[in-house]
Amino acid sequence: MSQTRQRAAFDYLVQQFHASTGQAKADRWRYLEAAHVLGQSRLALHLRAHWLMLRFARSLGDQFEAQGQLRHLCMAPWGHLVRRMPYGNNGRAITAPLQPMVPNAALRACIAEAMRACGGAAPDYPGQKS
Repeated sequence: MSQTRQRAAFDYLVQQFHASTGQAKADRWRYLEAAHVLGQSRLALHLRAHWLMLRFARSLGDQFEAQGQLRHLCMAPWGHLVRRMPYGNNGRAITAPLQPMVPNAALRACIAEAMRACGGAAPDYPGQKS
C-alpha cells in the first residue's frame, strides 16, 4: 500500500469518525480502531490515532481507556524505534499493546470501505479468515 493511499484512507476514517457524532459509541470507536490499524506502521499516523482515542475516551468519561491511551502514546515511539509493532492490533486500552491481531470482520469491513474510497484494495492480515 502506498503511503499516499494509506494517509488518504486514514484521513477518510478520521473524517467518518468526526461525522458520526449521532452514532453509537461502539460504531464511533470502530472508525478510530480502523484508523489505528491502518496507521500504525507510520509513527505520525500511529500517534494521531492514539491522540484521537485519548480525546474520545476523555469525552466519554472513560478513565480506564484514557489512561490506557496515555500509555499507548508513550509506548508507540519506542515500538517504532525497535521495530516491534503489533500489526492488526486495534489500539484499545483493553488490548495488550504488543499483541498482533487479526482485526475482526466489522473492523476489516471498515478498513476495506476506507481503502475503496481512496482507490485501493483492503490489506490482508496473516491468519485472516474470509
